[in-house]
Amino acid sequence: MTTATITTTRQSTTPSATPATSATPDTPATPATGAVRLAHGDGWFTVCDRGLLTPGRGVSVLLPDGDQAAVFLDRSGRVHAVGNRDPFTGAYVLARGLLGSAGGRPFVASPLLKQRFDLATGACLDDEDVSVPVFAVRVE
Repeated sequence: MTTATITTTRQSTTPSATPATSATPDTPATPATGAVRLAHGDGWFTVCDRGLLTPGRGVSVLLPDGDQAAVFLDRSGRVHAVGNRDPFTGAYVLARGLLGSAGGRPFVASPLLKQRFDLATGACLDDEDVSVPVFAVRVE
């Protein structure tokens, strides 16, 4: 098994300074190169280079406050980010989940109990009372 180390840096730009890429199916694919940044706290947090992401796969990212995000590149070329913690088990595993779509909307299915989470809204498609956080994403 190959592992990769992703070095992250904190940027001081405010999240409202430039628009984030939307995680909706209508959004065009993100650029093939550039830094992937998540809105976090009062700024944008650089997590990796877009070229390090593999379509259909996720990566786990450690955030400055100790929380984790799961970052995905879907097969359409869009980058999405949600909280990495599976709310049904408490395990930080969503980055290892399977990507799919339901009604044209992308989701990640937990690798443990297979609940599906909408990548745009964080809503669980299998239990309307459960959701995961969603992070605004941009590629620069």
